[in-house]
Amino acid sequence: YLIGGSHCFLSLFNTGTLKVVAIDGNLQVTNQSNVQFDSDLPEFRTQGGVHIHEDRLTVTSPVHMWVKALDLILEKMKNAGFDFSNVKALSGSGQQHGSVYWRKGARQALQHLDPGRDLHSMLQGSFAVQDSPVWMDSSTTEQCQCLESAVGGAQQLADITGSRAYERFTGNQIAKIHQFQTDKYNETERISLVSSFAASLFLGDYAAIDYSDGSGMNLMDIFTKKWSQPCLNATAPQLAEKLKEPKPSTAVLGSVSPYFIERFGFPEDCKVVAFTGDNPGSLAGMRLQEGDIAVSLFLMDVHLDGLTSNLSSVMPPLLFSYKNGSLTRERIRNECAEGSWEGFSRALRSVPIGNNGNIGIYFDAMEITPPAVGVHRFDKHGRRVGRSFVYLILVIGSFMILFYFYRLCNVFTCKPYEYLNLFSSLQVLSDVFNAPVYTIDVANSACLGGAYRAMHGLVAESGVSFAEAVRKAPGAQLAVTPTTGAEEVREFIQQHSLGWLPSIENSIHLLIK
Repeated sequence: YLIGGSHCFLSLFNTGTLKVVAIDGNLQVTNQSNVQFDSDLPEFRTQGGVHIHEDRLTVTSPVHMWVKALDLILEKMKNAGFDFSNVKALSGSGQQHGSVYWRKGARQALQHLDPGRDLHSMLQGSFAVQDSPVWMDSSTTEQCQCLESAVGGAQQLADITGSRAYERFTGNQIAKIHQFQTDKYNETERISLVSSFAASLFLGDYAAIDYSDGSGMNLMDIFTKKWSQPCLNATAPQLAEKLKEPKPSTAVLGSVSPYFIERFGFPEDCKVVAFTGDNPGSLAGMRLQEGDIAVSLFLMDVHLDGLTSNLSSVMPPLLFSYKNGSLTRERIRNECAEGSWEGFSRALRSVPIGNNGNIGIYFDAMEITPPAVGVHRFDKHGRRVGRSFVYLILVIGSFMILFYFYRLCNVFTCKPYEYLNLFSSLQVLSDVFNAPVYTIDVANSACLGGAYRAMHGLVAESGVSFAEAVRKAPGAQLAVTPTTGAEEVREFIQQHSLGWLPSIENSIHLLIK
């Protein structure tokens, strides 16, 4: 196949910010842009793009903020001279598990958008739920228990959907809205994930949920790739009608809406390829090979195991998510380094490898894996220590928890965090795992993955594999290698850590089992 010349492939990514990456037919990045939810849209008063409610468990984002951010970023690109007429296809990714509730009549609004107006003004009345539950939410424990009980237990649910019930998973969020906001649920004609919501805006119609993102809802049978009727029945009435059937992640959903053709100059034959979740997007962007493991340090720290490079599978073989990511690091930076990442990095470099056995676990919010909360700092004898060790024990603690899951890894691939000089942290990561660490040039791997997927979507039906489609893409670069003697220090920390946090240790071993 041949795709080249002036063709461009566009991708959008939404987690703590809205980002755009454009690549040309030779897989080279030609444009990047972003909108920061907190600073560029201050009227929504978010922190990290979310609202944390008084119970500290409920976490939401204003759906209109996402719509307005799309208006803003496209106008920003247009004013900067970006030529949308070259865009051959577009795709993207959204924060996984988040959900959007379209009010009855919203489809009509999508299909009749006025190119003379912005999106957010036309879609003001299109959402039954104004504040969308997002991945940070931990308020659905009751709904999780009900779902597991209804299908025969946690193991049975995992056998069907790939996971036991998690509070952030979309099915449990839907169950909570049906239970406590019944009128709003009844007003809803379509439920989208954040990814399919974004695709719907470009399509000018409701977009299907893709297999990959749909597998993170506790609702889909991952073997048949259809919604599980027992799970639907246990969640809410008429749910299948509100979800519709999911589609393959490589599916071309249709052509871009006339709204974007007339307002921004997209070509009429520009295709919309199914959007997916941010973690599968990162998997595509980093192009993991067998034996690779990816670490994404963002609002949520995510670790992807590249046991296979076959992106046609529903989900990556292993995926571990940690809620206390960049917001926790930023809190420590602000409290202890006067808001300076350079000061944070200097502190990391100023202490010996292994920090003399001092280690800490920082869970500002209830963690996902393991389920624990609080700040725990210990020395090598298991005694609690103060704040003087805070920098390195924050980083070592995070990576040591990860190490329990990946004792046998040989290679690490790491996506750099855009706003943090991670070199010192990368060295800690390399030392903890006694493995080389590689980085890619583009910080927004999920967004880059969306651009790759947009291109692949045009040729997937003809049998071209994803690996073949992106074989000429720039590769990862070696960033750091383990420090001499780091393995002995790591083994010492591991040996002495067994008695520090028994509840966390037991949770980790239970999850591994």
